[in-house]
Amino acid sequence: MGETGHGRWMFVARFCTALRFLTLAPVSWRAADDGHHFPASLPYFVPVGMLVGVLVASVAGVFSLFLPQGVTAMLAIAMLAGVSGFLHLDGLADSADGLLSSRPREMRLEIMKDSRSGAMGIVAVVLVLLTKYAALSAMPVDLFLPALLLMPMAGRSAILLMMAGLPYARKEGGLGSLFYSGDSKKAALFGLVLLAICLAPLGAARLVSALVVFGTVVAFFSWWCRASLGGATGDTLGAVCELAEAGVVVAMTVSLARFFP
Repeated sequence: MGETGHGRWMFVARFCTALRFLTLAPVSWRAADDGHHFPASLPYFVPVGMLVGVLVASVAGVFSLFLPQGVTAMLAIAMLAGVSGFLHLDGLADSADGLLSSRPREMRLEIMKDSRSGAMGIVAVVLVLLTKYAALSAMPVDLFLPALLLMPMAGRSAILLMMAGLPYARKEGGLGSLFYSGDSKKAALFGLVLLAICLAPLGAARLVSALVVFGTVVAFFSWWCRASLGGATGDTLGAVCELAEAGVVVAMTVSLARFFP
């Protein structure tokens, strides 16, 4: 196989690695090579998020033909969570249990390893899901499907930004550490640019409000994780995905049109 053909297949293999990790898509091609492709698959996180968004928005578009927006919003949120096997919601629950425990750093990390969810984790998941539902139900109809497209892109972009800004917190490593590499910052920049390009057609007001809220959520949560845990973990990467999705969809209900005539 020539160099061009090899590069093309490498591109597909890395995309498949990201797709398998971030979704439940039954793609088995070259799965045995995932261990070699984890760090190089980072640039494909946001494109996978776009693919998820297209799928969910398409299905929701059909539902919206005969269901009220609130019901469609609920079904869409369930699809967004289920497509990843609830991986990110699980990370949110574990992160809340650890970060809100008021324990020393090492004990917080141990709490986050526990597969059982405590009261704080359950409340955090409920609040984030309610936030998404309230925002999707309240927004103008013409923004509903674009929001569903952009939410998973924003979530995956947030994962990359947290990886670029924080070291891995567990000395023994973990699932999230498999993706860390020297190219994390480039992947994060690529993901952010792609997100901004997809937000741009909504107008300057929506673009600015979404990016400001998105950046604030990621920056604050990253600061909290650094101060409390010393860095990021697989759970906090899942949590920032959920928080960024909620932040962006709320921002899309806010109009800054008066500042951008």
